[in-house]
Amino acid sequence: MPSDHTRRRFLQAAGSATVLALAGCAGGDNGDTETDSPTPTETPMETTAQSPTDTGMGGTTAGSDMGGMEPVDPGSAPRVTVDRFSEDAGTLMVRSDGNGLPGPGEPVDFDSGAPFLTDGLGPEGGTVTYYNFDVQPTAPAPIYVLFREGEDAPVEKQLNVVDAVPGDDGYNDFWQVHKVTVPGDYTANTVTSLADVTDRGYSITPMPKLVNCPVVPEGSTASMRLGDGTAGLVEGWYRGQVVSYFEFTEAPLSATDSDQVPLSPIWVAFNTNPGNEGGGPASGFMTESGTSQTHNVVATVPGDEGYSPLWFVNVYDNADFGSVSDLDSAKSANQLAAGAAMVNCPIVGMEGA
Repeated sequence: MPSDHTRRRFLQAAGSATVLALAGCAGGDNGDTETDSPTPTETPMETTAQSPTDTGMGGTTAGSDMGGMEPVDPGSAPRVTVDRFSEDAGTLMVRSDGNGLPGPGEPVDFDSGAPFLTDGLGPEGGTVTYYNFDVQPTAPAPIYVLFREGEDAPVEKQLNVVDAVPGDDGYNDFWQVHKVTVPGDYTANTVTSLADVTDRGYSITPMPKLVNCPVVPEGSTASMRLGDGTAGLVEGWYRGQVVSYFEFTEAPLSATDSDQVPLSPIWVAFNTNPGNEGGGPASGFMTESGTSQTHNVVATVPGDEGYSPLWFVNVYDNADFGSVSDLDSAKSANQLAAGAAMVNCPIVGMEGA
């Protein structure tokens, strides 16, 4: 769904024109960044991916001739200037003169609290903490992982390749892994763009696996993870430049039968109800007095069947805030809007949930 259409749809449902609060893979060895590439182990689909400019389904494994291509050192390569809060990239978090959202290329501290970090409730009433990465479409973007012919592990030290960053058409925090088969004598980081892959005619095979990897400015932080997930930034290639992203692995994620990112519901309440002046997300989430604890209730948590960090947002009447303590009570509250937005909100903390 295009960003502008999504923004209009949400604001119509939630009654707000200024939104700050709504909730809401891996690369080369470079300092503190992670170096392990995601390894798709699922059975490949019987299709091949398309190039950026060619909608055909062709693709053959190239020979060993690298055609004069030379490996590139990620440490000395140019870096992408990422802006998640521009009009083109943001939907609920769009920079204005007064809201203090970071500028293009400025590191983002996602641990700093609202609007990036929210305390909510799990389906049984336990507390959950989640990051807010704004509205995302259900159609995943491709991420390209390189494998040498006959090998089961990705090429060591090769950065994965993407062809969209926030603000580009087709960008999504959610990526579908595409396996790229390269010759046996391939040297890591000779490929630094999708154009390199398609120009060489390398075979591209989509996999069922999805990864949640929000692209962020270099130096950004989001330190919380569930389980043994790593919190450091990961590096990848984007059109010959190095890009940074987080990886969230709190639960396995696979594309639906229609190749979409699965959805899971959340119920939220705002300080001022949608439809009233200044209401909806502009007023902020309603919280327990003197705390950051909302009564936003998620339908699933990591470990539950059907869990997904892409949430289908429903809004309930804040008059029912005090009576909402779990999923059943959230569903019983007076509903003001259903499906107001789809937001990327990986759960990174749980207690009694």
